[in-house]
Amino acid sequence: MLSFKEQAFMTPIVLITGASGGIGRALARRLHTQGYRVAAVGRDESRLAEVDATARIVADTTTPGGAALAVASCQEVLGAMPTLLAHCVGSTLITPLHRTRLESYHDVMRVNLDSAVFMLQAWITALQGGSGAAVFASSVVARIGVANHEAIAAAKGGVEALVRSAAATYAGQGLRVNAVAPGMTDTPMTAGMLKVASLREGAARQYPLEGVQTAEQVAEVMAWLLSDGAARLTGQIIPVDGGFTAVRPLVK
Repeated sequence: MLSFKEQAFMTPIVLITGASGGIGRALARRLHTQGYRVAAVGRDESRLAEVDATARIVADTTTPGGAALAVASCQEVLGAMPTLLAHCVGSTLITPLHRTRLESYHDVMRVNLDSAVFMLQAWITALQGGSGAAVFASSVVARIGVANHEAIAAAKGGVEALVRSAAATYAGQGLRVNAVAPGMTDTPMTAGMLKVASLREGAARQYPLEGVQTAEQVAEVMAWLLSDGAARLTGQIIPVDGGFTAVRPLVK
């Protein structure tokens, strides 16, 4: 019979970046409840303290050093390499291109695209040819034109291209890389807009399956993509958007 310590080391380790955000926190809670060892990564120690996790790591994954630190700290604290990665770091920028300041553009690319590249690079390097599964967060605005989203659409479009290319490169070692592309989701990032009743109602009406989805609904799909149930999926972008990018409802 395996000892408790041996059983613990057989439990999958998932590294969740952006874990103190709405979707990251929901995913951490779901996987922690399911028995995964969760290493939650974020920049704010006080916010990380509220996340359901086995280990909490303060790191800025928008830099190569911060991404490498996140992976190394997970190995050090939990005693093994995280074979699962959920990259939930992100921001948004809603402004037309001609009004987009250079600093804002660089920031949205740094937070959304640079962090994804650096995190995936650090994780794959540490795997040393081993198998695993990663899931990233894109957005519906990378899949269909939405007004005033040029910079964030470019950043998330880069994330999707990264996912497909990495999936092709590393499929031979049994490494799966996928992403979700959420529509409007009720998280702290969107709270300012959604607290206005008229804006919330307008946003909800855009979706064939009306309403604003929850962070838990997005997290459920991300958790599945990391599981053995999605063992035959790689290089895929799964829209979690109430049909926004795929269908148009019958107008009555």
